[in-house]
Amino acid sequence: MKTNMLEQDWSAKALQTVTENLLELIRIPSFSREETCATDWLAAKMSSDGIAFERIQNNLIATNRHFDSAKGTILLNSHIDTVKPNAGYTRDPFGSALEEGKIIGLGSNDAGGALLCLYEVFKCFYDSENLSHNVIFAATAEEEISGKDGIELVLNQLGDIVFAIVGEPTEMKMAIAEKGLLVIDCTTSGKGGHAAHAATGNAIYHALEDLAWFKEFKFPSISGVLGPVLMNVTTINSGTQHNIIPALCKFTVDIRFHEGYTHETLLEIIRSHVTCEVIPRSTRLSPSFIPGDHKLIELAHSLGISTYGSPTLSDQALMPFDSVKMGPGKSERSHTADEFITIEELRDGLVIYKNLLTHALK
Repeated sequence: MKTNMLEQDWSAKALQTVTENLLELIRIPSFSREETCATDWLAAKMSSDGIAFERIQNNLIATNRHFDSAKGTILLNSHIDTVKPNAGYTRDPFGSALEEGKIIGLGSNDAGGALLCLYEVFKCFYDSENLSHNVIFAATAEEEISGKDGIELVLNQLGDIVFAIVGEPTEMKMAIAEKGLLVIDCTTSGKGGHAAHAATGNAIYHALEDLAWFKEFKFPSISGVLGPVLMNVTTINSGTQHNIIPALCKFTVDIRFHEGYTHETLLEIIRSHVTCEVIPRSTRLSPSFIPGDHKLIELAHSLGISTYGSPTLSDQALMPFDSVKMGPGKSERSHTADEFITIEELRDGLVIYKNLLTHALK
């Protein structure tokens, strides 16, 4: 009973702190590559809380006080940056407000709530001795653009990571797998000419067969957690004016894939089926997956935390170690107008994060 009362007292105080901090953070624009002011703000909070940290550009890293290099480390990570507000906002995106149990404003759901809940829970273990693992808190930049000056910049500073908890809005469900991303630029060539004459070199017509293949093809391997590979043609461009037959047709394909494929195997399969030139934009963003017998999944199930596979991308794609994604808020609210997170979701985030870490660090 006494323990329960202490936990309730902690969660109430922590929730008040997270609420106040989130209202402050929302008021600071922190678009990708423009996170300096928000990072300054969080660095000042950490200093005020007595948390020692290292700053690398717009990334903040803090380790538990009794860090032991002989132990493995659990990473708590979320991002500082936000997307730019879309045109549908009916209010000031930076005019944070607490209304009817909701904190409203840009970045509240994605991922200010997760970031500040993880930080508050990290503080609980900062001074603890005899933990089974070290704990690192990393607030990182450029997640929304998968930039090179975010988590990727600091990976070599993190040491031996046993697993990471990546804070993103998942309703505190644990995403144990996440699809990777391959974006390809395709070019079909033809022969230009005057539209008044019969011509066989129309690049748009040549592209139709490849476009149909991208629409209809089904990759044979299907993940039990993430489902099938998904391909979508997302942009297309050809021609300059109505009376000229175009010699080139360019289109872009967005491909979300599971752990059964690599960027290289996808490219090999695609190139064997299409006639267009296929150029990948990047091969950095890989799928994430931990096996069903992983101790983190077993721990989640024992604590009543549900697991699932996520179709959305996060900084997990850049992590070369085991990771899961979980946090307060709903993924569907990310990047939407009048974004919000509820106080109840923040409370759940704090309690579940702390309970999970308490058991993981025994």
